[in-house]
Amino acid sequence: QVRLVESGGGLVQPGGSLRLSCAASGTIFGIESMGWYRQAPGKQREMVASLPKGGVANYADSVKGRFTVSRDDARFTVSLQMNTLKPEDTAVYYCHVENVHAGARHYLQIWGQGTQVTVSS
Repeated sequence: QVRLVESGGGLVQPGGSLRLSCAASGTIFGIESMGWYRQAPGKQREMVASLPKGGVANYADSVKGRFTVSRDDARFTVSLQMNTLKPEDTAVYYCHVENVHAGARHYLQIWGQGTQVTVSS
């Protein structure tokens, strides 16, 4: 079984920075896409950033130029560096992976449990 464990959320002032990390555990052979979604109160979950293996990162327009997604394929981790944070970035952030090959199983997608990011003065 594959699990995603997130860390790094918290409270930060506007203009500040946070770094989120997510580690996938289990007998993993490969993960096609790794990234982050977020869900603010009363809103739908939205894609923040995604990074296919060996590919180019894709970002939501609202975070372009401020957020950077990176991954370590040797350790099956994905990180999200968030700079110049705004109050509208406040949300629960979810780690998300697609097309996971683990043991004898193939998972289309797996979600993390979520970590709260609050941007407020």
